[in-house]
Amino acid sequence: MQPANLILILVAAFGYSAATIRMKMGSSALTGLAVLGMAIGLAAAVFGEMPVLRGTNLGPVYIAIIGVESLIVMLYAWYIGEAMTLRQIGGAGLVVVGLMMVNH
Repeated sequence: MQPANLILILVAAFGYSAATIRMKMGSSALTGLAVLGMAIGLAAAVFGEMPVLRGTNLGPVYIAIIGVESLIVMLYAWYIGEAMTLRQIGGAGLVVVGLMMVNH
């Protein structure tokens, strides 16, 4: 993958994860700020993902975005003190291995 595509994949992954984190924050009290954060995150994801998909196969791009997004969200969950089971940690490891296998 080209460096420009990697940057756009990261933008999309950070956008999706920002929207997910805002959903978590808004789950206890849905505020305008939470909705705005979700909208900004999803917009970043769309504008990051669309240019990549113009010249690259969907499969590897999608796996890369989901893999990075999953790791960001899991790190956030750990940061806010949510317990991680061994099964969840193992699943995250499999996502990382799959990401490397598909995009290498």
